[in-house]
Amino acid sequence: MDISQPTPAGQTPPVAVWSSVDAANAKILLSGTVNVYTLGGIWTEVQSSHNAWLAQGNASAKTLTFDASQVVSLDGAGIAFLIDVQEAQQKVGGTFTLTGLDARYQPLLKEFDPISNLFPTPVVKPQRSFIVSTGMATRNLLEDAKGLITFAGHLAADLVWSVMHPREVRWGDFVNAAVQAGIAALPIVGLVSFLIGVILSFQAAIGMKQFGATSFVGPLAALGIVREMGPLITAILLAGRSSAAFAAEIGTMTVNSEVDALVTGGLSPIRFLVVPRVLAGILVMPILTLYADIVSIFASMLTMLAYGIPFINFYNGMIAAVGIEDIASGLVKATLFGVVVSAVGCLRGMQTGTGAAAVGISATKAVVSSIVMIVLVDGIFAVISYRTGF
Repeated sequence: MDISQPTPAGQTPPVAVWSSVDAANAKILLSGTVNVYTLGGIWTEVQSSHNAWLAQGNASAKTLTFDASQVVSLDGAGIAFLIDVQEAQQKVGGTFTLTGLDARYQPLLKEFDPISNLFPTPVVKPQRSFIVSTGMATRNLLEDAKGLITFAGHLAADLVWSVMHPREVRWGDFVNAAVQAGIAALPIVGLVSFLIGVILSFQAAIGMKQFGATSFVGPLAALGIVREMGPLITAILLAGRSSAAFAAEIGTMTVNSEVDALVTGGLSPIRFLVVPRVLAGILVMPILTLYADIVSIFASMLTMLAYGIPFINFYNGMIAAVGIEDIASGLVKATLFGVVVSAVGCLRGMQTGTGAAAVGISATKAVVSSIVMIVLVDGIFAVISYRTGF
């Protein structure tokens, strides 16, 4: 409010009055009880007058005097008002002068000194060079690989321990994890496997029909499903469901310091949390793979009916093409996938950091890492199968 405007009779005068002395000097007078209630609409009015005054002429050459000699009572809102005006004045390079402030309010004002700490200048984060980014990514990759190798060693030792001491394994957690990762996954595994069988047979039949070899589609699809597609699709589905679930469960325990409590109590987190889940993965993965193989082959049988191939012909061709060693190869691969998926999920859960987003980040890392490890194990197994014929 401008000092030149008279206060109507019977109305309480404002606690803050703005007055412009000349083009280069202005004054704000505080009086009476200055608190959050009395500053209500006055703060905005003074701020508007101040900004309009600074916008006229050279703002850096202007001086603002803040007179607090008539203040009866002052609280934190009054200090905040003072700081706001001072910051706006100093921001444009002008001069700010405070006069008349009672000594009892000085300690409160000094708590906000220097004022520049309350209004820090935004710092532009420097862009990393390509070499620095590459080096940091390489360092993170090496640290992650080191953690993975260390975890694999501890897990292998504790799996041997579980075989030597079966009564000390937490079989209750094992059953819960097996139900969650196995029985609960049957619908989605069955649906995806059925669609894979239909799509694989249709796509193969389109090409084989050109050569009059449609009858060979059934044995070819069955062999591909048993050796490769069944274990691979099941492992990817298990990575999206169970690996993320394991990471979220253990990650939540890590954030809540429950894992630290286990260590403090003399219990091994790997034996207590990881071993039951890995054993569950070893159990359910071959079973789910066998289930996926059956559903996919049945879907392929139904698909080949559209091309005039009866069930008996499909069956005879499949028996001739698929042997016990092919089924065993797929189940062995599935068992390895089960170990990888469950172990990586538990590892990411134990590596969970702090913060609200930490558990979600761990679940995402678990899925991505599991899929990468599945592809890596699949490639190694393919080379071994090529060399050994298994």
